[in-house]
Amino acid sequence: QVQLVESGGGLVQTGGSLRLSCAASGSISSLTAMNWYRQAPGKQRELVATITWGGSSNYADSVKGRFTISRDNAKNTVYLQMNSLKPEDTAVYYCNADIFRRSSTRVAPESYWGQGTQVTVSS
Repeated sequence: QVQLVESGGGLVQTGGSLRLSCAASGSISSLTAMNWYRQAPGKQRELVATITWGGSSNYADSVKGRFTISRDNAKNTVYLQMNSLKPEDTAVYYCNADIFRRSSTRVAPESYWGQGTQVTVSS
């Protein structure tokens, strides 16, 4: 089985910073894209940032210039550095990864999700 475990959420004041981490473990052959999503109360889940195996990244317009996604392929870990946080960044943040399992014969990766970590930005 494969697990994604997130850490680093919490309560921070407006303008503060947090760093989220997400480590993938289990029967992993390789990871392709790794992503961060978020879901605020009453809203749909939205893609925040994505990063390829090679390190190419993309961001939602709402976080460009404030958030930075990075990954450590040797550790199967993705990070999200969040700076200049705003109250509207308050949400549950989810890690998502496209993974080829060792035992799988699939030609396409499977999508896995973490359990989510709460980020609350107070005004």
